[in-house]
Amino acid sequence: MKKLLLIVTNVDKYASGLPTGLWLSELTHIYHKAQEKKWNITIASPKGNNVPIDPESLKPLVLDKISKDYYQDPLFMDELNHSIKLNEVIHESFDCIYLAGGHATMYDFPDDENIKKLIRQQYESGKMVAAICHGVGGLLNVRLPNGEYMIKGKSMTGFDWFEETIARRKREVPFNLEAVIKERGANLKKAFIPMTSNIVIDGNLITGQNPFSSKEMAKVVVEQLEKI
Repeated sequence: MKKLLLIVTNVDKYASGLPTGLWLSELTHIYHKAQEKKWNITIASPKGNNVPIDPESLKPLVLDKISKDYYQDPLFMDELNHSIKLNEVIHESFDCIYLAGGHATMYDFPDDENIKKLIRQQYESGKMVAAICHGVGGLLNVRLPNGEYMIKGKSMTGFDWFEETIARRKREVPFNLEAVIKERGANLKKAFIPMTSNIVIDGNLITGQNPFSSKEMAKVVVEQLEKI
């Protein structure tokens, strides 16, 4: 049985006060695939407990059936809103650590010491690190023992600046994710068409570009874990 740690945000607003939170499909698809396999799943967040959901991710055009079903499932929602505090799992071992996205993660993922420690330990032990969309922000400040950024020289993806334009969030976000990924020395791989699925695998690092990558990301993560 595989053991997965799914990390989600606790932030519910941009600095301007506009609501944000977890992008629901970026959690539900990996959760669903792992549930089908009867794997062990832990949902955790920096502060624990309540996990706000970005209202944009609940709109009819983006709320797919799997996500809608989980949103309407009181047991799942109870589990989500009783997320484990990250410092409670810091010494546990996982087959995969998965960073779910949502613009909110730009506020609490990059500088969270527990996220940095968990990701560094996971990566150095050769185990899977996965991140989707803005969740890749949790990889930005992870440094290896030699002082280098973990993502330096790695091929990866994440929500790009043009997609922020399409999402009308350029003036809301606290930083330009695409620019910082490049500053860290990573090789950013974008989908040919914005807002379409794109998954990049580089060793034990798997990244997905945007919410439309959620389904394929879950499939790829499970396939890669089953090879181990």
